[in-house]
Amino acid sequence: MKHCKTKFSGIVFVTFFILLASCNKKREAQVENNQNSKPNVILIYADDLGRGMLGTYGQKIVKTPNIDRLANQGMRFDNAYGCMYCAPARASLLTGMHDARRDQFNISNAGIWMELGQRLTMDEITDKIHKVIKPAEEGEVFLGQVAQMAGYKTAQFGKLEWGFATTPQRMERHGWDYHFGFYDHKRCHGFYPPFLFENGQKIDIPGNTHINCAKTPQAESSENLTIRRNMEGKEVYSEDIIMDKMMTFLDTNNPKETNKPFFIYFPSQLPHGPVSVPEVHDDFKNNPNLTELEKEYATMVKILDLDVGRIHKKLDELGVLDNTIIVFTGDNGHEVYTLEEGRTATDFDVQSGEAYDDVKTKFYSETGNDIFDGNDGMAGLKRSNWEGGTRVPLFWYWKGNIKEGQVSNQMVSNYDFLNTLAEIVGLPQRTEKDGISYAKSLFGGQSEVREYTPTSSKLGPALVTKDGWKLRYYTKKDIFQLYYLLEDYKEENDLSENHPEKLETLKAILFKECENDWENGYGPIKESYSKYKAPKLKDIENKQIL
Repeated sequence: MKHCKTKFSGIVFVTFFILLASCNKKREAQVENNQNSKPNVILIYADDLGRGMLGTYGQKIVKTPNIDRLANQGMRFDNAYGCMYCAPARASLLTGMHDARRDQFNISNAGIWMELGQRLTMDEITDKIHKVIKPAEEGEVFLGQVAQMAGYKTAQFGKLEWGFATTPQRMERHGWDYHFGFYDHKRCHGFYPPFLFENGQKIDIPGNTHINCAKTPQAESSENLTIRRNMEGKEVYSEDIIMDKMMTFLDTNNPKETNKPFFIYFPSQLPHGPVSVPEVHDDFKNNPNLTELEKEYATMVKILDLDVGRIHKKLDELGVLDNTIIVFTGDNGHEVYTLEEGRTATDFDVQSGEAYDDVKTKFYSETGNDIFDGNDGMAGLKRSNWEGGTRVPLFWYWKGNIKEGQVSNQMVSNYDFLNTLAEIVGLPQRTEKDGISYAKSLFGGQSEVREYTPTSSKLGPALVTKDGWKLRYYTKKDIFQLYYLLEDYKEENDLSENHPEKLETLKAILFKECENDWENGYGPIKESYSKYKAPKLKDIENKQIL
């Protein structure tokens, strides 16, 4: 009997551990399933890409099938807003706050990282940046941190942070586990950097020798064409090395192996000018209707589209496409980078020769002879408070989860992305933010719609309401104008005299959003470094690192 009792106890003991191991495996599987149920997210953020440059909006010259797929097989937002130009746009996206609040964030002068190894060390540069850039407040939450709090591995590639300079410490504080790219937006205006940064470490790029990253002249001329085509000291195109780093990150952070979803933010340089490409794409080489500069600019858009296709293909190869959200948008409205005397212009009508007054006359593709119609027929360009300055493309794609072929007219902004992501990954809304989530709209529900969207500009602030009214203020001329966008896409009919009550109501709202100071409508304050001025590009553009 004693022997039987011992044998029975052993059986119970073994059975207990079998059950315990089984429970642990179930628990581990449950944890894995919970993690895998959270979608990976990739946010592709184009630079100065007017929505008219994309096929889904009617672009005829440049074929963009990979970007169009995200729109056509997902959800397209036709009333999406960015900001007036790159630095405030990125700050707004990453903080979830609109850019007519000067106390929320500031920006720095550009160019300081070109001095690395020349006159300043890395510690000296970071110290100067930290002295002028407003630090994050205790408890302040940024976009990358939202993903981190939900258990994501976060990464940023390309044109890092907002402008015009950042540091490894700021990157870490803002929630990026891994980051690779530029720390200075002025260096981003060239495409052959002699060095980039990886998690705070300087990474030299052999064969690229120009301190200013081989930034090219802005307008077209025979001399400038020669400069663009001269490939001396231009071995590696920045977009290529950044994409290679992203592909490596995806290979080594496959959630099927790590059981941890990823959030990637990809602020590309493309197609921000000045124009620079390794070679003209075959689609445009023999197009008789394009200048050489236009062919090269079209190639920049084409490269971006091909890279979007490369991302889609990699996700498919890794077996994670079905559980990855791809979002495509941009920072601000269109800019014309194909300027040529006698052919194109941005500040005057090329046919009449008359300068725009930005009240009754303003840029349109037909008056500036933008052959691409990059701002999709809207008025104005980047930095303005016309619609062409702040409206951006926005597409959400999630195979099998976001219904194909949807077009939404809901007014949204890039500063809504932070809270939209929070809702998708299961976190509560950050009610201290200006942005609100539109996640329910993506999946067939009805999200809360913000009453109005304010934006800043170099001309002054503007406000667009959810039902289509727009107020713009040209601050220096003290002129308010009122438009009804649902019936006036091109902003041609000022209704301020016809609707004085609506005008006064929106003026009061906009003034409040500018924190009762119209100066805030010019956007974030740019701070200068103490006892330091960034070198002028004209002084160093032909200089090379020895």
